[in-house]
Amino acid sequence: MSGMNLNLHLGQRLEQRQILAPRMIQSMEILQLPIMALEERLQQELVDNPALELREPSADDFVDPAAEGDDGPNPDGVLVIKDDAADDFNRLDNFEHHLGEPLSEDHRPSRSFLEEASDRKQDVMASAPSRPQSLQEYLEEQLAYLEVPERELQILRYVIAHIDARGYLDSRGPEGSDPLQELARNFPEGTVDRDEIEDALTTIQKLDPPGVGARDLKECLLLQLTPEVPHRDVVRTLILNHMPDVEHNRLPVIQKRTGLPIQTIQEAIAALRQLNPKPGSAFSSENIPYVTPDVIVERTESGDYEVRLVDDWLPDVHVPRSVIEMARNRDNDPEARKYIRNKIQAATWILDAVRQRKYTLERVTREIVRRQKAFLDLGPDHIEPLKMQDIADAIGIHVTTVSRAVDDKWVETPRGIFPLKRFFGGGTQSATGENIARETIKNKLIEMINSEDKSDPLSDDAIEAMFEAQGLQVKRRTVTKYRKMLAIPSSRERRDWSLPRKHADSPLPEEPDTQPTTPDEPTDES
Repeated sequence: MSGMNLNLHLGQRLEQRQILAPRMIQSMEILQLPIMALEERLQQELVDNPALELREPSADDFVDPAAEGDDGPNPDGVLVIKDDAADDFNRLDNFEHHLGEPLSEDHRPSRSFLEEASDRKQDVMASAPSRPQSLQEYLEEQLAYLEVPERELQILRYVIAHIDARGYLDSRGPEGSDPLQELARNFPEGTVDRDEIEDALTTIQKLDPPGVGARDLKECLLLQLTPEVPHRDVVRTLILNHMPDVEHNRLPVIQKRTGLPIQTIQEAIAALRQLNPKPGSAFSSENIPYVTPDVIVERTESGDYEVRLVDDWLPDVHVPRSVIEMARNRDNDPEARKYIRNKIQAATWILDAVRQRKYTLERVTREIVRRQKAFLDLGPDHIEPLKMQDIADAIGIHVTTVSRAVDDKWVETPRGIFPLKRFFGGGTQSATGENIARETIKNKLIEMINSEDKSDPLSDDAIEAMFEAQGLQVKRRTVTKYRKMLAIPSSRERRDWSLPRKHADSPLPEEPDTQPTTPDEPTDES
């Protein structure tokens, strides 16, 4: 301990730190929200903040303090932030000429307005789709037609409860364990043998939909092999012994091992593809997501495009005069006035953030439309290479602001509804120096493969040569990457083995099944 140095030092250090004010953080969060999420956020603010109220459409008596004293966002699209709470609250004193007489009962939302709003809500609830029938409910409904003892009925319901959304038996036991034994061990009502569970499963597997209650894919497909299935015995052989060969289109291998003609194998594969690998999928409770566009782009008579933000879903929230009067009344309790002031400030921030979101999203969309006019006029094949940095530089904001503005946002155009990110992407240069968007390259790739000779499909090397002949420098690894992104099989898997090859002396080239690790171009969507 004698050698320990306990000296104290006092010094200064100069450093720079970027600290985001809470108001700016909230503004960025609001900017990133899609329209429906923003509606939920405002509805929650109405619950949490008593200074916010819904405005009656016909009333002119509500004042939005966020709208007073501001000239709107500055040309750079950045909020002017006043961190001093006193400065924010001083704006309230400037509203006196707007207040007039104190808020009376005549200025409150009318009962008829509230009743109409309630009626609209009831209409929406009545029009909402009912919950679809689940797979378990459908199976239990069929049990009513079975004449079985009560105990067996109890076991049947227990096993049905362990059928997953795909229609497979889900034991949730340790890996490698017997699922039937696990179900028997965990039976909640007394004891049950494995044989009783197996008998119940056999009964369930005879119910509709075909293939339900299987323990794996092979059993699921085998359960669907009725006498009406064409080439039933061949299909059974394929399921039991040749599923990897079917997946990779290795028909000569199947022909060699079974001695069956290619034509028969192809017909059996066609019958196999009619079977349902997920019999419970028709009862999926997952709701189909509906897209609500944040922006609408409409073509005008002059041929230009008009950008309009969708805000019909947003509640019209304002700070009522009565709340402002309570904050201004010096006869009220100081703590109560302080609480009201804080709530008004929070309301001001949220309304400013919503206004800033609208302003930024509209500017970003207008610039995207200006640069992608050929896409809107002529179709997706004419999309231009575009980076978010290009939009940021054009309208004078940071690229991260552009990223937040387009994130999870959808735009309705005369060409359809697209995510705003759909308009961004890099490209490659042609022999003449023209920039070609990646989307155009992908479309050309699809056209090449759709028009190829299926007896001798195009290899990735051949596709690279075809691009080069068109003056486009697209490397083979890029062809492979785009082909896999588009879920297009390799040339060997696309081969129609029933057709004779025009060049039978040349072997069909092998293509790698792995994704290339070195991308040809950097990603521009960030």
